[in-house]
Amino acid sequence: MTSALAPTGPASADVDAGVGPDVRPLAWLLLLGGVTGLLAAATLLVEKIALIADPAYVPSCSINPVLSCGSIMSTPQAELFGFPNPIIGVAAFPVLAATGAALLAGARLARWYWLGLQVGVVLGLALVGWLVFQSLYRIGALCPYCMVVWAVVVPVAFYVTSFNLRAGLLGGAAARSRAVRMVAESHVLVLAVVLVLVLALVLHRFWSYWVTVL
Repeated sequence: MTSALAPTGPASADVDAGVGPDVRPLAWLLLLGGVTGLLAAATLLVEKIALIADPAYVPSCSINPVLSCGSIMSTPQAELFGFPNPIIGVAAFPVLAATGAALLAGARLARWYWLGLQVGVVLGLALVGWLVFQSLYRIGALCPYCMVVWAVVVPVAFYVTSFNLRAGLLGGAAARSRAVRMVAESHVLVLAVVLVLVLALVLHRFWSYWVTVL
């Protein structure tokens, strides 16, 4: 099936400006994903502040030995750049939501904006990938709110990249690429594979705990 989140031909002036029928599903994804990510990041930040104020505080997302935000918040990885990681989300997710709202309102976005958005989602995806690795293989715990952020960043990065490639914003050769077209047409399958892979890694890493629960 054809992806509704990517144009089907080379970039035109309208597509390049970020308008047209193909951009609306992406706009909704950016708006809803931005709001969802913001809520998760803001909740994490509130919990982090409460933990700083009272080291004995138990975050609401500390449910069991595996699903334990408190275990993660107390690690150096939780402050990668010297401040709580959720601040990044609180700053970045409103940009996604505002972009989606602007597109739905008929805004015409310049090519440089789309390229800036592309850089942002790639950096966000890289950070999420690093955090997933750290959570599974270094810290040994999962944060439910963090996983909500993961669930937002991955599809947003995928569909923004797909849109930019198909629109020709990343080069005409990419827009005409059969591989790019095939990935866009199989977008649901691609995301499902990523989701299953992450779930498999989580199950494998904490299998000894899951079997005791079951």
